[in-house]
Amino acid sequence: MNSTVVTYLSQSKELTLATEWLTKALGFNASSLVAFIVFAVVCLIVVGVMSTIGGLGTYAERKISADLQMRVGPNRVGPYGILQFLADGVKMILKEDIIPSGADRFTFILAPFLCLIGVFATLAVVPFSSGFMLADLNVGIFYLLGMASLVGVGVFLGGYASNSKWSMLGGMRGASQIISYEIPATITIISIVLLAGGLSMGTLIGGQGGMPQQWYLFHNPFSFIGFFIFFIASLAETNRAPFDLPEAESELVSGYHTEYSGMRFGLFALAEYIEVFVVCGVATALFLGGYKVPFDLGTGSILVEKLGMDEMLAKNLGQILEIGSFFTKTLGLYYVVIWVRWTLPRLRVDQLMTLCWKYLTPIAIFNLLGCAVWMYAFDGKSIYSLLFESVASVAGHH
Repeated sequence: MNSTVVTYLSQSKELTLATEWLTKALGFNASSLVAFIVFAVVCLIVVGVMSTIGGLGTYAERKISADLQMRVGPNRVGPYGILQFLADGVKMILKEDIIPSGADRFTFILAPFLCLIGVFATLAVVPFSSGFMLADLNVGIFYLLGMASLVGVGVFLGGYASNSKWSMLGGMRGASQIISYEIPATITIISIVLLAGGLSMGTLIGGQGGMPQQWYLFHNPFSFIGFFIFFIASLAETNRAPFDLPEAESELVSGYHTEYSGMRFGLFALAEYIEVFVVCGVATALFLGGYKVPFDLGTGSILVEKLGMDEMLAKNLGQILEIGSFFTKTLGLYYVVIWVRWTLPRLRVDQLMTLCWKYLTPIAIFNLLGCAVWMYAFDGKSIYSLLFESVASVAGHH
């Protein structure tokens, strides 16, 4: 497996020729310079694509909610209203940027950027395919958790800096909620790390296969329950309903971003919708086999051997299929996140904390111990392996 996008692209003949030409032209080894340029260009592409997905998330939110409530939804700007998010972006850019006179100016300006930086930083380790990952860190999942914590800081600072009681209450709710639900989410992640034997995203996906019975979701009963704990905790961490207490309009006007206007408000919304995609992508990587496809085309070996296809072309086709697999699973979860928002009523604050501390956290700890016992008792084999390999071995003996 190619650990990063630079490693993968460096195998192409065109990039090798470009590196050789630059080396001759500049008079020194230009491989590091070329690698930096490729990495920078891919980073810009990823940020652009994710920003577009975040914008389209607002469109999907309105269209899906309209469908659930038997309404039409956006239908004026572009075909089926699909360009509505661009119209909203233009409107926010043109709106007056207001900073309340009593606000902490520096912190008020910093808060939305902290949210956006925290979300964009997590994209470095999101595994889109075996050859399309910006950085396959050996502590990738912990890096992701650390960077995602910046969003909680941004939410709190946005409420604190506004000098508004409504915003302050929303910021305090956001901070307590994000910190609380990080605990069951992290414990659940550790249980999957235990199954995979590593912290890098490549290792976490490498222990799974393309077929559902090879996913960690169905590895054992504890990992199956763990998926739902992680998903519920992720909803709370991203301030999504039924856990949208930090921006409860019925109680707090608009919550932590009440005093924000124009593009600063837009940055908070963009960060939220990109973060939803990231947590759905992480759930896909941890539990649903990540970018794995049901047939082995990651290296393109089948296409090369059976059809005589060019090796690099076969690898590129394999990467496209893996990216398609990752996005299909992730966007499927994205739909469920929106579906849940428009189905379940908002919880009270006390119910929110009760769910975390009295139910999810103890169950997550139980699951972690359960996974450890399972790994020891069954030598790391999944339920499917135990059932069908045992049956096959018995049949072979007879």
